Amino acid sequence: MQSITLSVLTKTGLHSRPADLFVRTAKLYRSTIIVRKNGACADAKNIIKMILLNVCQGQEIEIEADGPDEKDALADLQRLVESDFTAINDQVRP
Repeated sequence: MQSITLSVLTKTGLHSRPADLFVRTAKLYRSTIIVRKNGACADAKNIIKMILLNVCQGQEIEIEADGPDEKDALADLQRLVESDFTAINDQVRP
């Protein structure tokens, strides 16, 4: 199991489009991926739970991955968040 902590900088936080991109990216991996914010947690592969986590601009999240491709999953999600949701995995692009 590995985890990283990131600041969400996008104006809308993890709502609507950013949350959709985050979830679709997480679903590319077999690992279990959990997102934590201030003691609350959500399954990174569930759009409703991610939106209900209510991550706003400037807040920190911890992303925890556990499984055979955990390193790749964390690297991909980190790249997505740190790029302000512009570095989108080619498998997620419409």
